[in-house]
Amino acid sequence: MYLLPAIDILDGKAVRLAKGDYAKVTVYNDDPVEQAKVFEAAGAEWLHMVDLDGAKSGNADNIAVVERIMNATSLRVEVGGGIRSLAVIERLCNAGASRLVLGTALVRDPEFAQAAIEQYGDLLAAGIDAKSGEVAVAGWREGSGVQAADLAAQMSAQGYCHLVYTDIARDGMQTGIDEQAYVRMSEAFGHPVIASGGVAGMDDIERLAAAEHARPGTIEGVIAGRAIYEGSLPLEEAIAACL
Repeated sequence: MYLLPAIDILDGKAVRLAKGDYAKVTVYNDDPVEQAKVFEAAGAEWLHMVDLDGAKSGNADNIAVVERIMNATSLRVEVGGGIRSLAVIERLCNAGASRLVLGTALVRDPEFAQAAIEQYGDLLAAGIDAKSGEVAVAGWREGSGVQAADLAAQMSAQGYCHLVYTDIARDGMQTGIDEQAYVRMSEAFGHPVIASGGVAGMDDIERLAAAEHARPGTIEGVIAGRAIYEGSLPLEEAIAACL
């Protein structure tokens, strides 16, 4: 299990949203590149990045910022938000991204999702963001009518081996995680999942690590954002607890 500190990019800045609400934005750093350097200096090896503008528009609006971060650090970068064409995948691949997360396209454009996994394989991850078990799309602004567990099973059948699962109701709220939700999603997916949403402190990291220890191959990684920025999750300690 490994830790992925998060940088969400909106209007070129590092921000976090509360429950995915674009009207509830907190800016943590005007320069996402400098923020990435801070995470790297603390010992992070991975970075989870979301292009929030791209998630709404489908145009990968902040791809230049993503490229700057990858050029300025040695972090392994997982990128999501607005990745809805093979051209964008190719550009991010050439820029050095370690993993690309497809979200809305899994529901809205299944033919693209299939073509992408056939061409890029392990570079890709399925991104499933859910509220009350229903998958949300278009930057979490719209419901899909699709159940998260059903979509996870479908993505596994199509060849996806990585899954980022976000509990929208907890995301950015520091309410603590429900580790069993990720265990259940791993069972539906048939592969380990990356947990996202609601990490509040070390207790959450330790519970996820315990779940992985009890059932190896359940939790691949954990994404944390606001708890790191606001100091309730000491980054160096959290990284060590994941090892």
